[in-house]
Amino acid sequence: MARLPSTIDVDSPTASPLPSIIGASPAMAEVYRITRQVARSNASVLLLGETGTGKELIAKAIHELSNRRERPFIRVNCGALSESLLESELFGHVRGAFTGAIDNRTGRFEAAHKGTIFLDEINSTTLHLQVKLLRVLQEREFERVGDTRTLKADTRVISASNRDLLELAEEGSFREDLYYRLNVVPIYLPPLRERPEDIPLLVTHFLNYYNELNDRYVAHIEPAAMEMLQNYRWPGNVRELQNYIEGAVVMAQGDELNCSLLPPVVTTGRQPRAVGTRAMDFDSLTEELVYTGLNGSNSEDTDIHGRIVDRVEREVIAQVMLECDNVQIKAAARLGINRNTLHKKLKQYGLDSDPTNDR
Repeated sequence: MARLPSTIDVDSPTASPLPSIIGASPAMAEVYRITRQVARSNASVLLLGETGTGKELIAKAIHELSNRRERPFIRVNCGALSESLLESELFGHVRGAFTGAIDNRTGRFEAAHKGTIFLDEINSTTLHLQVKLLRVLQEREFERVGDTRTLKADTRVISASNRDLLELAEEGSFREDLYYRLNVVPIYLPPLRERPEDIPLLVTHFLNYYNELNDRYVAHIEPAAMEMLQNYRWPGNVRELQNYIEGAVVMAQGDELNCSLLPPVVTTGRQPRAVGTRAMDFDSLTEELVYTGLNGSNSEDTDIHGRIVDRVEREVIAQVMLECDNVQIKAAARLGINRNTLHKKLKQYGLDSDPTNDR
């Protein structure tokens, strides 16, 4: 059995030179070097890498090491909001700008004045919004939604993408001029499978954290379990490792993390399909969805349409209704269907719980 240190010694030569970052591999050494260098400037930074590699941690480290550290660090997930909501989130709005805008609202750029804004999943923004982002980067000015007054914002921009923005620019879905404004200093975060020597440090860190959080004492790790962790491909990267260690601490009966506490995907050696930085296109995702739906059925099933098509239609309607604040007239127009048809489908799928929005 391997004994784990009770804590990570931040003064040791293997400790990370950045706040809150764990890793001492050569691959991470270059990340640390660039991060420390760029933190002393006001240049825009583009963080590249797969999901779960720690892009937000690096963005926070840049902020904490900069002369803006006393000012706000604000994160915005650009992929979590529709275009209209994201525009209001970033730039704010004035009363009456749209339905539901009952008061003036300060946007994230304004709130991050003199500080740093981190735009995660920047690749998901629309071309319309990209024009406004470009203006903020070049002119440091913007207007709130529904307002004509121009505001200034001295805000440092750090963005992140898990897709190749230049490739998206060549496809026409991302502005090339915005790409160059964001990509003043790029930092590539290596996937965990490219730095297996960091896994023991990460395991120690997460064990310490979840032991304290759950009042446990898992102080040993079986050598075979550590070997499995280092041989696994980690498609979910550090975030996936963190989740597995949390589960192991919670389920451990004694003070050892052994192979039985690891998920089958790690212990069996079955490798998932390689995950790269390029996402599947819409057609490929559709094929995958249908394939998965068919695999979940047998030759006797006669509900294939309901299993696949109806479920997709329900999800589309549910998300569009949410985007349109549950206003059926707006949702029907967005979906491109008759309002009566939408009303029937809302009842069919059990989505008509709020009759006050039948307008």
